[in-house]
Amino acid sequence: MAAEGRQRIDKWLFFSRAVKSRSLAAKLVQAGRVRVNGEKTTLPAEQVKATDVLTITLDRRVLVYRILQPGTRRGPAEEARTLYEDISPPQESAKPDPLTSILPIREAGAGRPTKKERRATDRLRDM
Repeated sequence: MAAEGRQRIDKWLFFSRAVKSRSLAAKLVQAGRVRVNGEKTTLPAEQVKATDVLTITLDRRVLVYRILQPGTRRGPAEEARTLYEDISPPQESAKPDPLTSILPIREAGAGRPTKKERRATDRLRDM
């Protein structure tokens, strides 16, 4: 039997609500997207313990968790937050580019004609 205070990494990821299901947690580990104390692991059955640091690479972010205790169940989010300490680096907010965020302003009559203006031009030509 496993040593006291240790838990499978896929179960811990599921109990801590880092992923939605245990099978997704196993796939995440097998894909090599989880590191335990800086070492890449591909075994979902690898045992983790308190004080281990997990680096989890998700689609749009990287999570760095220090394990505080093993989980006993997948409970509410408040209970899941007691399983780890989040030491992730702060995410950089996507700042809009000032050149592309300003909408172009054009004066009436400048640029391409509107549909109404084009119809008026066509009527003048047909006369």
